[in-house]
Amino acid sequence: MTPVTLVDDLAYAVSLPVPPQRVVSLVPSITEALATTCPERLVGATDWCTHPGDLAVPRVRGTKNPDLRAVTALQPDLVVANKEENRELDVRRLREAGVAVWVTDIETVPSALDSLGRLFRDVLEVGTPEWLSAADDEWGGAQPEPSLDVAVAIWRDPWMAVGRDTFTGDLVARLGWRNVLADVADRYPHVDLDDLDREGVTVVLPDEPYVFTAEDGPEAFSHARTALVSGRLLTWYGPSLVGARQALTAAVTA
Repeated sequence: MTPVTLVDDLAYAVSLPVPPQRVVSLVPSITEALATTCPERLVGATDWCTHPGDLAVPRVRGTKNPDLRAVTALQPDLVVANKEENRELDVRRLREAGVAVWVTDIETVPSALDSLGRLFRDVLEVGTPEWLSAADDEWGGAQPEPSLDVAVAIWRDPWMAVGRDTFTGDLVARLGWRNVLADVADRYPHVDLDDLDREGVTVVLPDEPYVFTAEDGPEAFSHARTALVSGRLLTWYGPSLVGARQALTAAVTA
């Protein structure tokens, strides 16, 4: 295979064989997308790559602390990473070891659809997957006017929530919800419980990264409504986007 040079989402020129045949994913959302679209190419993933449930590939530890020796031992043609989920240090060390790394940069639903489209069409040369077309149909319309005030908690003790300029925040807006913390300075701010527990606000409690459950989370609130949701539908990009609009709307507005 003759190497070609393509530019990733961070404008880094990546030299790689086209199409790459051995891919390691350091991003759970993209692991699911690869396993759904071209499973024969996926040769490694992180411990946090939980979908599909029957994924049987070598694991290379976590997204923030990948075992770089294990990654290189898999002899990948390409490692797929993400600007937010993975460390620049690990990307740099892999590149210094001669491994091609493609870094995605995803902060909105449209940027997710565009980034994944480039990955599958231009880099992997498998065309546009059916699930990606379906996700584009589901999420590609005009953003509705907000009809519900929400706060999205991601941790407790201390409490943390979704702030500005995040994929989840953009997805929430496209559901027609207004994130009451969208104007804070931080993307994932530490907050006081009183910042969340407000009359007229629905506090969305996903099951990741903190595992909120019926017994752990709702009991903290006396003024706000609460809604338990799938964290994967709220924070992952990829095949999980298909059907997520209906499922999240049902869970939060029921």
